[in-house]
Amino acid sequence: MTENKLSKRISIDDSSVDEATKLVESESGSRLPANLGGKVILLVALSWSLFQLWYASPFSLMSSSFARPIHLAFAIFLAFLAYPAFKKSAQNKIPWHDWLFALLGVASAMYLVFAYEALATRPGIPNTTDLVFSGVGMLLLLEATRRALGPPLMVVAAVFLFYTYFGAYFPDVISHRGASLERLLSHQWLTSEGVKE
Repeated sequence: MTENKLSKRISIDDSSVDEATKLVESESGSRLPANLGGKVILLVALSWSLFQLWYASPFSLMSSSFARPIHLAFAIFLAFLAYPAFKKSAQNKIPWHDWLFALLGVASAMYLVFAYEALATRPGIPNTTDLVFSGVGMLLLLEATRRALGPPLMVVAAVFLFYTYFGAYFPDVISHRGASLERLLSHQWLTSEGVKE
């Protein structure tokens, strides 16, 4: 078969390629920003992959107490940059508030690394700064979960947080004394038994 006949048989017009691209974009739910936003997403995703490979290698001496918050920082940052808040949101650019949420998420996760010594000296006794970072981190993580994985998982997590806080008001079979907001945030964000597990 000649090359000309082959190219005619497998030719695809540009409109069908555009339709296929739109279908893939709408099904994935993620945005494909151009310019700086797209490059940042690519660079951060590549950096995260390299970090994970290095951490899993025998050359890494990093404690999991540091690796887990760094992993969480990468995940939250990418969730806010790669996934729009709503289906109607712009798909080709990242709004300023998503940059802000991404950076606040990184700050909340990295607080666990930079304040590690201070947190280790006062376990279970968080101060106001600890609680602010914990509260911001928990809210941003719930929103990042909703964007990246969908509302069902975020709702399940929110129900369990609600149950933890209001446990004393549930029927006797499943009731417990409940946890204060301070204890809830401290356990879920500052210890290794919460979101970092």
